[in-house]
Amino acid sequence: MPAIEDWLNRPLDIIQGMFDHSNKDWSNKVVEYFQRRLDDKNTLEWVPSLNSNPLHQLKPNCLVRFRCMVQDTYDPEFYLGVYEVQDKNTGTKILKSGKYQDVAECVTHQRINMESPNNVTLDRQTLYCVPVPAENEWVKQAYAENCQHQPTPSTSTQQSRVKRALEEDEVPPLASSESTMSEGGDAMETSKVSEAEKRTRTEGASSSSTQQGRPGGGVDLNFPLAGERGPACLVKVYDTLDAFKVNEMVEFVGVLSVDPVLATFTHQNGSSSAVGEPDEVMDGIEEESAHSPPPSLVPRLHVILSQRLQHVNPLLPKNVTAPETKPFVDSVLQEAGVIRDQLRLLLQQLCLGDAFAADYLLLHLISCVYARRDVVALGKFGLNLSGCPAGPEFISLLSNQIKELVCKSHVFPLSLQNMNSSLISPKKDYSANRLKSGALQLTERTHLILDETAMEPGQLDATGVQNLTALGNLIAWQKVEYDFNFHKTDFPANVTVLVLSEGKSLLPSDCQVPIQPKTDAPNMAAIQNTIQQQITSGAIDIKKIRTFIGLIQLLEYTLSDDIQKIVEDDFVEARKTDLNSMTQEDFHSLLVIARLLSLSTGQTSLTREVWERAKRMESARKVRLRTVAAAAMPRS
Repeated sequence: MPAIEDWLNRPLDIIQGMFDHSNKDWSNKVVEYFQRRLDDKNTLEWVPSLNSNPLHQLKPNCLVRFRCMVQDTYDPEFYLGVYEVQDKNTGTKILKSGKYQDVAECVTHQRINMESPNNVTLDRQTLYCVPVPAENEWVKQAYAENCQHQPTPSTSTQQSRVKRALEEDEVPPLASSESTMSEGGDAMETSKVSEAEKRTRTEGASSSSTQQGRPGGGVDLNFPLAGERGPACLVKVYDTLDAFKVNEMVEFVGVLSVDPVLATFTHQNGSSSAVGEPDEVMDGIEEESAHSPPPSLVPRLHVILSQRLQHVNPLLPKNVTAPETKPFVDSVLQEAGVIRDQLRLLLQQLCLGDAFAADYLLLHLISCVYARRDVVALGKFGLNLSGCPAGPEFISLLSNQIKELVCKSHVFPLSLQNMNSSLISPKKDYSANRLKSGALQLTERTHLILDETAMEPGQLDATGVQNLTALGNLIAWQKVEYDFNFHKTDFPANVTVLVLSEGKSLLPSDCQVPIQPKTDAPNMAAIQNTIQQQITSGAIDIKKIRTFIGLIQLLEYTLSDDIQKIVEDDFVEARKTDLNSMTQEDFHSLLVIARLLSLSTGQTSLTREVWERAKRMESARKVRLRTVAAAAMPRS
């Protein structure tokens, strides 16, 4: 049985062996083989991660994993699934598998028979994937610490491949230096021909132009958010071509491909063999540059195993609803009261001593969309904290601390420049034939903090108005409109939006809570120091809070028939006295608050006590809103 180093460092050898000795079902056996070895979480941690390990420290063609978001889906591509190799000396013919690799290879005394009737052309799906947007640093660090793979400085890609090939075939493969192929005066022409014979790109069955790219210039990695780091990746999916959708979080395990031949472009040094109008040629160059970027910047990953991610919280089991995770879930819920009190203490300090605002902020942080009914997103709880102090200190204090609590968060200042120049909604670029990412292309349960205090006097242009509309639609309907030029399509979202403003926000919200600081001139630095001391001393257990917030969002919630009747009776009674005292929107918000209150205390079903508490909270909030509005009215 192969050792762990074999299937980690040389998975293609194992795959070729199964191809040689198995029947038509060999492909399924490959999946089963690697599935058995990676069923254990501890074993999976030994697989190097593209998220944590620098690309230059990973061996070509080794097994890797990648935690990512599907940013775009490309058209299926053709490749040589099976190809025939013939020995030039003996004429012996063998079949080789082209699956899970980009380049069809053979050694110097062999050639690929492109005309063989035994060759099989298959197709595979290409996904453009990026690291999960807005993933916070503590999440990245936790995954990196859990990874057991210890990267070692590697030599060049060609050298390492030559060594492996020498062990296998005792002759240098095509990746050997050109001088080896050019010893002697009449060997240069043979070198060029034989290299073309020995190395045929598997995608070449469809078009040789897939190696073209934009001459010069940098590569746009198309991250949704500025400042993101980590590799983008072209992910090649086999067998289940339509299994993945845009914006999904997935962890892929597969073969890493960084062959330099993938960076070879036909449009180089100003030369071109393309025939057609200049605009058409340029469009083709842009598309090839986007779809065939250098593998040193955008590696290829050939998927053997994949798993959709319910979340990216490293403190939680991957599937919290699985029966085997019930003891873990129960242990967290038993401590829910204590953890909630610690979280409330922390948020109260962030809200400048306002415990009432902290209660609503707590509910906001654990909220998410749990279902949809027609166009209504159930569970969303967009919060507008108004009355925020002017200046960046408060926004920085609050947003930085939220980053330490949740897995994914992003701050977007609503400045005039940002609104008029930023690409908020994704847009199709037909010249490059790809989806140009926007700031709202986010995965489920991302926390978006909109800083309305950054607004300044000025005029929103057409782009600014569109961006403001897009933000409003996200908050109100939890949908993002993707622009495909000839038509626009709504994509469902599940983004928790917090709007920080001085007065009532220009944007819609599910709930507005004016902050009432307990001191006239709060010291933000002192608040931050106090919170840090409480975390260091253990008075606030930040790890348990992170676990708590992540778990609560994934729990099932029920409403018993008895409680449902009580809720309905209260709604009818409130409408009897005054139709405006309880609108349908008010009732829906009250149900959301009651649900979040129940879950925050570790209860997965609503009780009469929690329902009454939710009603008291909402009554107190409306009183506060009226008081603030009255105080803001000019006196005659």
